[in-house]
Amino acid sequence: MAIKIFIDQGHNPTGYHNTGAVGNGLFEQDITYQVGVYLKELLDNDPRFEVRLSRPIADTVLGTSNSTSLAERVWLANRWPADYFISIHANANFNPQVNGTEMYIYRYNSQANWLAEKIMSGIVDVVGTKNNGIFARALYVLRNTTMPAVLAELAYVTNQADAQKLRDDQYQFAYGIYLGLLRYFGFE
Repeated sequence: MAIKIFIDQGHNPTGYHNTGAVGNGLFEQDITYQVGVYLKELLDNDPRFEVRLSRPIADTVLGTSNSTSLAERVWLANRWPADYFISIHANANFNPQVNGTEMYIYRYNSQANWLAEKIMSGIVDVVGTKNNGIFARALYVLRNTTMPAVLAELAYVTNQADAQKLRDDQYQFAYGIYLGLLRYFGFE
């Protein structure tokens, strides 16, 4: 049986509710969409995985508000049901010096925690971002999914070096997540 991975590309397209961070000419929702598509392509080429996207096409809009957008993403994953949930995001900070990759989980010492560690190492190894750590937070998509769930903040759109990576290395970010999944399942 294939391992079912639900990839949630954070936020909705520009012009709608629940859009993401903006910085250095980049829009989070565009980055998350494309990284998710690349990750799906990688996983689709590996018969050990079955994959679904929250935003199968770039102009997919989920929900009618921030809260219903999050609820629809969780509902899609739970209804399938997915075995693992990966939410992809890009970060922002008022301080343009802040940079790096962060992972969020609902609780420590869990399958999600161990998956987050592997995905973090995959991204850092492939893209070369700074490892800012793994944090437990009661974020909606993490606490309401019925499967292990992680949220990856790939890098900061507000930091010039990170923004360049987010613009030019989207496939590498996806490959880092894929590598993390392979390491987590002991496939690598």
